[in-house]
Amino acid sequence: MVHFAMAQQDIRYYLNGLLLVVDGKNVIAVATDGHRLAFCQVETDQNFQRQEVIIPRKTILELQRLLDDSDSTVDLEIASNQVKLTFTDIELISKLVEGKFPDYTRVIPKGYKNNFTIDRQTLLHSLQRAAIMTSDKFKGVRCIIAPGSLKISSTNADQEEAVEELEIDYGGDTVDIGFNVTYLLDVLNNLKADNVNVALGDANSSALITVPDNADFKYVVMPMRI
Repeated sequence: MVHFAMAQQDIRYYLNGLLLVVDGKNVIAVATDGHRLAFCQVETDQNFQRQEVIIPRKTILELQRLLDDSDSTVDLEIASNQVKLTFTDIELISKLVEGKFPDYTRVIPKGYKNNFTIDRQTLLHSLQRAAIMTSDKFKGVRCIIAPGSLKISSTNADQEEAVEELEIDYGGDTVDIGFNVTYLLDVLNNLKADNVNVALGDANSSALITVPDNADFKYVVMPMRI
């Protein structure tokens, strides 16, 4: 649920991996590249002492590939500088990344009053069409959220423009905000839910994307200047 938000070859080496937190009955995974952050937690029937470790990006991608083929339970063992995962007939041992991961609890916004729920596929397809006009260097799309409507637009260096307007059930403030469209497409492609909830502050605040009636997944994306 969070692997896609890991950094790649960032000089802040601790971002090139996934933060795994075991705390009480919760197992929490967090990934960020400094521009967006993905958080997911699951509850287990065991009780853990709190521990935080950073697992390298390469291990996470390999683990994901291996776990795709397995329905078995995973035995997780954490040492001071290594993690061991055992499932089916596989034993995977990885070193851990040293460093201090950012405090994700401070990054996730709380109390946003402007929010709406929208069909995930509708939003995904609309953003995909708008993304066609963006360039490799500039992936920005402009979103204007107003009572009853979401307007998505993008332009390129040749002054060509794409504009889409979607009807939404929304009665909050008008917010004119820009995003890197890749960061939005990543989360919408990754989620399996029918609907997503989008919560906003203002044009300079991060957006929070969640799944309705599910507090276990949160995705924070920073705005960009359009």
